[in-house]
Amino acid sequence: MTNPEWKSVGNAHLEGPIPVPDLDPSKLTVTLSKSLKPIPYPESLVFGSTMTDHMLVASFDPVTGWSAPEIKPYGPFTLDPASSCFQYATNTFEGMKAYIGPDGALRLFRPEKNMARLARSAERLALPPFNPNALLELIKKLVAIDQRWIPNIEGYSLYIRPTIIGTRSALGVSASDHALLYVILSPTGPYFRTGPKPISLLAAAENVRSWPGGTGSHKVAGNYSPGFLPQRMAAKQGYDQILWLLRDEPEWKVTEAGAMNIFVVIGREDGDIDLITPPLDGTILPGVTRESVLAIAEAHSAGKLTLPGVSSTQRLYPQERAFTIADMDQWLADDILQEMFAVGTAVVLTPIGRVGFQDDVKKPARDLVLPLHEGGMGPVSRGMWRMIVDIQKGRFEWEGWCVRCEE
Repeated sequence: MTNPEWKSVGNAHLEGPIPVPDLDPSKLTVTLSKSLKPIPYPESLVFGSTMTDHMLVASFDPVTGWSAPEIKPYGPFTLDPASSCFQYATNTFEGMKAYIGPDGALRLFRPEKNMARLARSAERLALPPFNPNALLELIKKLVAIDQRWIPNIEGYSLYIRPTIIGTRSALGVSASDHALLYVILSPTGPYFRTGPKPISLLAAAENVRSWPGGTGSHKVAGNYSPGFLPQRMAAKQGYDQILWLLRDEPEWKVTEAGAMNIFVVIGREDGDIDLITPPLDGTILPGVTRESVLAIAEAHSAGKLTLPGVSSTQRLYPQERAFTIADMDQWLADDILQEMFAVGTAVVLTPIGRVGFQDDVKKPARDLVLPLHEGGMGPVSRGMWRMIVDIQKGRFEWEGWCVRCEE
C-alpha cells in the first residue's frame, strides 16, 4: 500500500483517503508491573541509563489507524529486521522533563511545545500524524504512575523520551506507513558532572551538523549519530563538546553546541546587554529552553520579572541573529564578550569557558578564552538558570509554563 497523507483534526480520527482512528486516550489500557524495580541512589544516576517501571506504547497501521494506547511494564520490542527505522532512520523523538515542586505536585515544563515539535518532525519524515493533545494526556498518566522515580532533589528530574519510529517491513525506499509510538522515562541528575564549572568546546570546521534545506530544525535521529565521531575527536583533544559551525564565505557561522542551543552575552556602551543566539534559519533546532530564555530576557527588560542577580534597571536585548568565530574574536578583543552559555532540556543551562577553533585539522586548535566568573556562571547565565529552574519546580509561577500531571 502506498503511503497516504493523513491529517489529525482532533476528533479522534485522522482525515485522509481512508479515515482511520487517531491516538485516543479514552481507549488507554494500563497493565501495572508486578515486580517494581529498586530505586537507585540519585547520586549514582547516569543520564539516560536507568529506566522506570513502565512505558507507553501505541502502533499505527494504515488500515486500522492508531491502536489503543497501552501503559505496560518496561521491556523490549520485537521488530522486523527490514523495518524502515533500521534501514532509513525514520525515527524522531523528543526530550522533556517532569519535576516535583515544593508543594509535592508533578509538573511538566511547557510540554505543548515538545508535542508540537514532535508532530512537525514526524511530518518531516513522512511518518503518520497523531493528536499532540492526546499524546500529552497519555504522558501525564504515565508520569503519574511512575512518579516514585522522580528524585525530589535540586538539579534532579524525570527525563521523558517520546519516540516515533517507522516500522514498514520492506526495503523499498519510500515513506513508512506503519509506525510505533512509545514513551519511556528515566530519572536523571545534572547532565554534566562538572556542576557549574564551565565546559569547553571545539569549533571544528571539518564536519557540519546541518545545512540549509536539511533537517537541522527537526529532532530526528539522523541529526545525532553523525556527530558521535567529531565528539570523540574533540574529547581526545581535551574538549567537552563540539561547537558546530557552518561556512558562510569567508567566515564560519556559529550554530549549536553539541545538542544544545548557544547564547552570547555582549556588553553595550550604555551599560545594557545584548543577548544573542543564532536565528532559526532551518539549520537550528527550535529548542524549548532557547525560546524560554528569549522570553524571560524580554520580560526582564519589560519589567514583568527580574532575573536573580541582575539589576532591574539593566535591560537585556534578546536578539536572534547570526554571528561568527571572527565576531567572537573581535568581541573578546574589545572586552565586551561577557558570557557564553548553552541551553537544552537535558542540561538546562551550562556556562562555556573556552572555545578551540580549528580550521585546519593538521594544526592544533587555537583557544578563545571566555571571562571567568565566581562559581562558574556569569550574572546573566546564573540568573537565567535560577529563573528557569524555579519555574520548572513550581517555585515561581510564570505564564502558565508549567502543566500539572494529575494522578
